[in-house]
Amino acid sequence: MIDLHAHVVLPEVMGRAGRYGPELLREADGTPVFRVGDYRLVGVPYEGTPFMDVGLRVEAMDAAGIEIQVLSPNPLTYFHHIEAPVAAEFCRWHNDSMAEAVARYPTRLAGFAQLPIQDPALAASELQRAVAELGLVGAYFGTDVAGGLHAPAMDELWAMATALDVPVFLHPGPHGIDGPSGNERLREWGLDLYLGFAIEETLAVSQLLFGGVLDRHPQLDCCVSHGGGATAWLMERMEIAAQTRPGIDEALREPGAVRARLRRLWW
Repeated sequence: MIDLHAHVVLPEVMGRAGRYGPELLREADGTPVFRVGDYRLVGVPYEGTPFMDVGLRVEAMDAAGIEIQVLSPNPLTYFHHIEAPVAAEFCRWHNDSMAEAVARYPTRLAGFAQLPIQDPALAASELQRAVAELGLVGAYFGTDVAGGLHAPAMDELWAMATALDVPVFLHPGPHGIDGPSGNERLREWGLDLYLGFAIEETLAVSQLLFGGVLDRHPQLDCCVSHGGGATAWLMERMEIAAQTRPGIDEALREPGAVRARLRRLWW
């Protein structure tokens, strides 16, 4: 069994994003706190758990019958909306540290590269370095990209992933950590995670489809987290939209065109 959805928190990158942290703290009563900018994740232990200790992770994998995990960045520290130079430097530290972590168990662990997605040219360059020099196996970033995943500037990154023949894994990050706060109605009851993430994933699929990414990059290998959001339930509506709404590429109006493209994506 191969597990593609396995977040990691790397101790080597603490404090590498300047004033944004990230930082491990403790409340007066010992409650763990993970600070990212002004955001504080309270009560989730990272230290002394498989999140940060790859030895404990492999033990947990053994217990669960998982042969290989592909480790991925923590969505809390994507840093997609901070200054590009700070994000780029953090991503370099993160990818170097990721390569060191997986090298400890090379037959059990692999790693995805974190990218400064606010500058697609920098992201493409870092992906090339991470794959060619560090041995990481693909790209990993969020769904909230300035201008959208279909923006012309993103084509350089999609082309780089295709040229390197590595997959891209899309996973949402919580809103409001280093960027816009998002929809305030999702703040109650944990909706920002179990509903907000599904919305983000469905939007990502729609941008890849209707924004022409899958047509411009026919060899792109892309996986979307959490079952692709609500795509499976909305596929027929996407087909109707492709056939009836203005501004849709003519190629998508053909019968079966939407499904054929969606079949290229992994959930």
